[in-house]
Amino acid sequence: MKKSRIWRILGILVIVAIAVVVILTWVERLRPSHPPQVAQFTTEQINQGRYLAAVGDCASCHTTTNGALLAGGYQMATPFGTLYSSNITPSADFGIGRWTADEFYRSMTEGVSPIYHNIYPAMPYAYFTNITRQDSDALYAYLMSIPAIDVPPPQNGLNFPFNLRAMLIGWNILFLDKTPLPSASKGDSPEWQRGKYIVDTLGHCAMCHTPMGPFGEIKRDQMFKGGIMGSFAAPDITPEGLANRGWTFKDLQQYLSTGLAPQGSAFSDMYLVIHNSTQYFTDQDITAVATYLMGDQPLAPKTITEGDGNPAGRDTYLTLCSGCHSSDGLGKPNVAVAMVGNSTVRNADAHNLITAILEGLPWQTFPNDERLQAMPAFAKDLSDEAIANLVNFLRVQWGGLPADVTPDMVKALR
Repeated sequence: MKKSRIWRILGILVIVAIAVVVILTWVERLRPSHPPQVAQFTTEQINQGRYLAAVGDCASCHTTTNGALLAGGYQMATPFGTLYSSNITPSADFGIGRWTADEFYRSMTEGVSPIYHNIYPAMPYAYFTNITRQDSDALYAYLMSIPAIDVPPPQNGLNFPFNLRAMLIGWNILFLDKTPLPSASKGDSPEWQRGKYIVDTLGHCAMCHTPMGPFGEIKRDQMFKGGIMGSFAAPDITPEGLANRGWTFKDLQQYLSTGLAPQGSAFSDMYLVIHNSTQYFTDQDITAVATYLMGDQPLAPKTITEGDGNPAGRDTYLTLCSGCHSSDGLGKPNVAVAMVGNSTVRNADAHNLITAILEGLPWQTFPNDERLQAMPAFAKDLSDEAIANLVNFLRVQWGGLPADVTPDMVKALR
């Protein structure tokens, strides 16, 4: 074949590819033209949908700071650029006011909103694939019953070619798997089954607590073994991971209900989950989630042997930390959590412990009028070596772990 003919064929293929992308992009920019939906819902449907919205933690991602409830605009930094969550109020022009219940269900389970608008998988449709139609309709009823907020979210700031939504057709072909996720634990009780549905589908817990591949696809062979979301890491919540960090069934129930337990407090994204979602769960659903995560036969919490931490780290702790966490590491109510038995201190992966010391933590409130003071950031005050010494002191003194954190590990997280 002559080179000129090869170049002509390649040129035609390029033109066809460009034309396909242009057409698909044009189609995806179309918006529903039918009038705003006027539907009648029962009070029972709306109330059920309100509860499901809490179970699904919709508010954490679809509400921005000081913004209207579920009006979108929440900023999400991704390796591909910046995404902003959508408006899911009944706004006819900026929200879901023109969507039918069928279109809503398709967006939840396939990631395609009307008319043919591919949704970025930062919206966890890959986890919602097994939501029941009854639950989807109840959630739709609730969202259509709240006040319409006529505010458009900011434009996404994604890098080329990830700003081309047509690419998501390929993502769905490669990664959208509608088969149930591998189970987190062993069990078959009614509580376990309910917990699986909440954790794997409605709560989409695996989205943060399971490693992702380079394109944001879930690694099904590493379910619930932890993942990185922002500065902090979502820890391993397999039965073994929970047992290794001292969790009991009762303490996990308390943590999910209040954000506080003997093992520590919720922080970073998990604080939002407690604040907007799990604190509103029924007692039965709290029990179901804990049952699924730990299994019908929970593992006994691992016992540890506390040691004597290094003198340099001890001096730093007594100087900078003991005022809030106490010299004996037992913490102070409504001030700071205990270091003794702390799940973050006991985590073999020191990522969160290092990051908390570097970046600090904000002042936080919890159910039942509990609160914790802000923790200052020490990134500017302590060297990598000083932080490594402090972390190693905590790990040995109260975590039963080796002093194997190096200054280079601290430097990498700055």
